Amino acid sequence: MTKEDATVGPTFPCSRRRRAIGSYRAFALWRQRTREFLLLIALLVIAQPAAADEVTCGTLRNAYGPYDYRSATARQLQLVEDYHFTPPVEELKHGKSGLTIGGDIDYTLRAIPNHYRALVAMMNLGFKVKKDPPPGAGFPVECYFDRAIRFRPEDGAVRTIYGIYLFRRGKMTDAITQFETAEKLGDNSGNLHYNAGLVYFELGDYDKAVAHAKQAAELGFALPGLRDKLTKIGKWPAE
Repeated sequence: MTKEDATVGPTFPCSRRRRAIGSYRAFALWRQRTREFLLLIALLVIAQPAAADEVTCGTLRNAYGPYDYRSATARQLQLVEDYHFTPPVEELKHGKSGLTIGGDIDYTLRAIPNHYRALVAMMNLGFKVKKDPPPGAGFPVECYFDRAIRFRPEDGAVRTIYGIYLFRRGKMTDAITQFETAEKLGDNSGNLHYNAGLVYFELGDYDKAVAHAKQAAELGFALPGLRDKLTKIGKWPAE
């Protein structure tokens, strides 16, 4: 057998081969563009929730920062806290920089979206004034949790504070979701366990309420309220 005999598949005249090659290239180009189009659609679908959050709760871009509360330098924290998040602001007594209390807390959370104490202060301000958004705040209270989660989705402490906020609003199931997420993200604080215990108590899951109350106490968060509630209805185990 000669080399000419050792061909695979049929042979075509040159003109037919050129047409076949041209058709194949056109098909390959069409397939590549189709893949790119489908990828673009997928990316748009994935990005849609974040875009909606940004429309509702604002972009995270800011003139100063944004900085991560856990890793910001002392100087970065000082420049915000000394001028905007002073003790009277945190205690909801009066503003510092000529702004309202809500304005100063808003500035703090724009610069440091996951500032834990500022998140608690904004939550407390909303409940105190019974307005949402509170005077001076740029967004409804829940938006500040959305912004903190978008900024640092792996920060479990933010989820714990958000869970407390939802609990105080009577959204028990949503609160549990945030507490469970906080645990998965590594938050094992007494604050988390105590408040999760309170929610489970309200849901009637007394075994979980007891378990979380004991975990909170082991972590030094030994407030008597949850244990007293369980004792009163005979659900606290005998020592």
